[in-house]
Amino acid sequence: MDVIALTRNARMSAAKGRPLARECQGLPVAAALQVVEFSPKKAAQILKKTILSAVANAKNNNGLDVATLTVKLCVFDESVRIRRFWPIARRLCHCKVVLTDGKESK
Repeated sequence: MDVIALTRNARMSAAKGRPLARECQGLPVAAALQVVEFSPKKAAQILKKTILSAVANAKNNNGLDVATLTVKLCVFDESVRIRRFWPIARRLCHCKVVLTDGKESK
C-alpha cells in the first residue's frame, strides 16, 4: 500500500532539493531520516517534514507499521514563481514523498 505526502509552495528552487531526494529514494524510512538529519541543506528541513508527514499518514490513516515502510518516490517539482514589485522572480517548489510497505493493495 502506498502513502503520499505533499509539501506545496516551499520557498526554494527545486534544483537544490533534487540531489538530496535522489539519495533518499529506495531507503527505509529510518535511514532516509538519518540522511536528511545530517544534511546542512535547506532542502533537508523541507524533506524531513514531508517524510514525517507521510509516516504520520501511514500510521494514523492506514494503520501501517512504521518499521516496514520504505521511500518509494521522493521528488522536488517546480511550482509557480512569486513576482513582486521588484523585477525578481522568486522560485517555489513542491516536495512529494511516497512511502510503501511492499505489499500490493486491492
